Order: sequence, then C-alpha cells, then structure tokens
Amino acid sequence: MLTTESRITVRYAETDQMGVVYHANYLVWCEIGRTELIEELGFRYADMENSGILSPVTSINLSYKAPALYGEDVTVLTWIEAYTGIRITYGYEIRNQAGDVCVTGFSEHACVKKESFRPISVKKHFPEWHEAYERNKKKS
Repeated sequence: MLTTESRITVRYAETDQMGVVYHANYLVWCEIGRTELIEELGFRYADMENSGILSPVTSINLSYKAPALYGEDVTVLTWIEAYTGIRITYGYEIRNQAGDVCVTGFSEHACVKKESFRPISVKKHFPEWHEAYERNKKKS
C-alpha cells in the first residue's frame, strides 16, 4: 500500500484568533495529499478532466483529535483506503510537528462523465489507473 507524505507549513491565514487551524483548511490539505498521491502513482487529475471525466467528492468524514498551530509544519499522510472500480476512498492522517495526530478521516469519490455526471468504470476508461489503484489499495 502506497502512502504519501505531504508537508505543509501552517500559514497565518489558515488559523483562527487563537492560532489554531480553522477546521475547513484540513479539507484543502486532504486535497493536496490526494493530488500528490495520484501524481506519485504517475497520473494527473488534469489529464482525467481534459478527457471529460470528473472525480467529485461523494462523502467526506474528518475526526479532529488535536490542534495544529500557526507556524508548525504538518504532515498529511494519504493512501487508497478502498477501491471498487467505480468508487475510490482515500484515507488521511494529519500530524502536527510533534507527531501528534490532529485529524483522521476519509473521502469517497466517483468518476463521472462531465456532461451527464453518470458514473463510469475506471477499469474501462483508465486501465492504467485501475491497475495502479488495485496494486496500491489498502489490503483487507
């Protein structure tokens, strides 16, 4: 199972008055991790979108454990939690500079045609992605 590590320095604009990261910013960090994972597998979201296929979020769940603070370096760990050929679930763990887990969670995605939002088979439309996801998904 491939797990990528994305490093982010917490910027002032991402925090509240107490210097704690505002909760919605973790969603952005998960997207950064997801994009890096896909690139590590050798692919690009932009190429998929240019071919008329989108991968919208169908569900997201984050659990907050500890704060990340202004000025800290955080690490976003990202992996493929599950893959069915149509739906992809990415897993996330975000750790602060001390190594404490700040957030755990997952996001579910489907691949759909841009013009109709009808689901497509990744195996049929993107066989290379399918093989990479099968090889790198979390083992049960």
